[in-house]
Order: sequence, then C-alpha cells, then structure tokens
Amino acid sequence: MKLWQKDNTTLVEVEKFTVGNDRDLDKSLAVFDIWGSLAHVKMLESVGLLTKNEWHLLEDGLKEIGKQIEKGDFALDDGVEDIHSQVELMLTQKLGDVGKKIHSARSRNDQVLVDLKLYLRAEIEKTVGHTKELFDLLMLQSEKYKADLLPGYTHLQLAMPSSFGLWFGAYAESLVDDLITLEAAYQVVNKNPLGSAAGYGSSFPINRQMTTDLLGFDNMNYNVVYAQMSRGKTERIVASALANIAATLSKFSMDCCLYLNQNFAFISFPDELTTGSSIMPHKKNPDVFELIRSHGNRLQALPNEIMMMTINLPSGYHRDLQLIKEHIMPAFKNLNDCLYMTGLMLANIEIKKDLLKDEKYKFIFSVEVVNKLVSAGMPFRDAYKKVAEDIKAGNFSHSDSLHHTHAGSMGNLCNQEIKLHMNDIIQKFNFSKVKNALQQLLS
Repeated sequence: MKLWQKDNTTLVEVEKFTVGNDRDLDKSLAVFDIWGSLAHVKMLESVGLLTKNEWHLLEDGLKEIGKQIEKGDFALDDGVEDIHSQVELMLTQKLGDVGKKIHSARSRNDQVLVDLKLYLRAEIEKTVGHTKELFDLLMLQSEKYKADLLPGYTHLQLAMPSSFGLWFGAYAESLVDDLITLEAAYQVVNKNPLGSAAGYGSSFPINRQMTTDLLGFDNMNYNVVYAQMSRGKTERIVASALANIAATLSKFSMDCCLYLNQNFAFISFPDELTTGSSIMPHKKNPDVFELIRSHGNRLQALPNEIMMMTINLPSGYHRDLQLIKEHIMPAFKNLNDCLYMTGLMLANIEIKKDLLKDEKYKFIFSVEVVNKLVSAGMPFRDAYKKVAEDIKAGNFSHSDSLHHTHAGSMGNLCNQEIKLHMNDIIQKFNFSKVKNALQQLLS
C-alpha cells in the first residue's frame, strides 16, 4: 500500500530501490508514529475535522496497535511501504472510511519528521542515562584512587606527577561538557514539526500549539518551510553531540591500551575481560578498548557523513533525506554499547600502587624541586637552570612528597563541583515534562 499511489504501477526495481531499508528501520519508529497520530487525531477533533465519535474510534484503534507494538506482535504487511502506511491500513481495515481520515492536514513529510523527533528525543534520554552511569563510576574511581600517583606525559615523554584520581576525574568532567552539547542538540530536537505538512502548511484550521503541548515538545518549528529544512540538520547536530561522547570514550580507551602495555604496566584487568593469542600464551589483549576506540572514531565521522548527504540540497523535501536514518539510528545503540562496555571495564580495573617510587620516574619530580627553590626565594629562571644542571651532572635529588592544593589539582580534585555541574546539565533536559505529557496522551 502506498499513500501516494495513483493508477499507474511502479516498476518493481524502482520500488525496491526507493524503499531501501525503510521497512526495517521503521520498526524502531512504530511506537512514535502512534504517539504522533494520537496527538494529531485529538487536534483534528478539536478543530472540527473529526467528530467526537470518529476521534474516539481512531484513538482506541491507535492504542490497540500501540499495544501490539509493545508486545512485539507488530509487523509491516508485504507490499506496505512504511510504518505510516501500515498504521493507516490497519485502521482502515478495522474502521472503514473513518480510518482514511487520519491523514487529513498532514503529509508523510511532517509525519516522519515528528516520528524522528520523538525517536531522537527518546534515544537522547537513554544516552544521557548511560553517560551519567559512566560519569558516576569515574567519580567513584577518582575518589578511591586520588592518593595513588601516576606519571603525567606531554609529547608521550615523562612530564610531571599526576594521579589516578586526576585521570579518572578528567574523563568524568569531559562527559559533563559532552552532555552540554547533547543538551543543546536536545533543544533543537525538542521542537514540533507536525502541521508543516509537505513543507508549506495546510489550508485546514489546524492547532499546532495543541499537538506541541500534547507531545511534550518545548516549542515548535514555526516556519513550515524551515520545519522541512530542519530534517538532516537536526540529525547532524545530534550526531555531532554523540561524536563528542564517542571522542571521550576513544581517548580513554587509547589511554587504557597504553597503560595496560607491559612497558607502562599502570593498570590491569581480570583475565575474563581481556583476550588471548592463538600462539602466544602470555598475551592479555585489550580488545574491548581497541573496539571502543574504533567504534568511537567511526562515530566521530557521522556528522560529516550526514553533512555530505545534505550539503547541496535546496529547500523542500528530497528523498536523499531518507538515507540519513540508516546512519543516525544505529549510532545510538553503538554508542550506548560502548558506554556500557567502558563501564564494565572501569568497574573491574586494577591499578598499580607506588608507581612513582620506581627510579626511572625520578625526573618527573624536577618541576617540584624547581618550585621549592622558587618558594624559598630563588627567581624561577635561576631555579630552572640549577635543576637542569643538577640533572645533567647526575646530582639531582628529590622528595616524592607532594602538596598540591589549588582547584583541580591532585590535592583538590573538585569532584563535588564537577558532580554539581553534571546534575545541573541533566536537569536542563527536563525529561519529566515529556514523561508527564505522554502519560496524559496515552491514558
């Protein structure tokens, strides 16, 4: 069934090519199509395009289909092009002409747009939850290991003392900034395009504010032309935010791959979390982190992929936009799997104690010695020169006793402040507003 079908028949090769993977992807949009349709029919009744009885019939029919979707008993019939067509077909089979009225004052263009907005909104909420879980674990490990020293590197050369507390905390704060960008993307997503129809509005007296409120959107895409222009742009903005989280995971994974290496030997994991070699019995390979790194790098390419699919499109709808679903929808599962696996590894990490007592790390304390001389009154350049000469002459001596107190340093991690910042960002999403609106819509 094709909502746009006239009397001519589409060549089978054309149909197969243009439908592509939409039927499979639309299964993930099914529940959101029901939500959007529930809001739409309620609005149609309010403006006189449906009678109260017709609205109740359609509402009951949509909720029944929604229950089938929840149970997993829902599938697209052979020959049905997409989720929108399937829902209308099922309603028409059950209700006759009343079922056909559901499409009044909308187009498949704004229908798929609202489905995608609702889908993206729900997936962002899941991703925020998983990111917060990893953040909490990083904070826990930061506090647990804040007194355990770790070599710090610049240019991959020994630099200054660091700590495991600093290392874990750094990635926690990175996730805070990542969620700032995701919250900005959420603001773009959380606007209602329904009522823009094919991109030029409708002559029907529809109430777009009503569907905006019913679906829990913060606002609407007011200009109907821009509502269609937002497709592709919205996904690219979301992809950029996902890419930021992926970049944090990739960098952490690279650190872990290095630190697990025997030449570093800063961390270790239980055997069951690493893999072996087919010929080398001693191997403990960080395959999980290597794959997270690769998945993360691929996710960082996603915004560019979407940009290249949309970069030369004029305003209005174009079928090119359909392909974006094949890229953005799997990205959420991919990223959330990486978040979960990073958490699994982090929860079981083992660190090496007293690392900096090893003689090979002694020069890492050179800045500490310089600073002590400066604190005693020596000009910094003179202190720097003296310590450099002592190192060259083999006369360098140091203490591994550290006293760092400024904000964000080893002795003052500011983890509580970082936690408060994270909580402030999560509250800005205001997921409860969406939840309350949908509960009322579905009740």
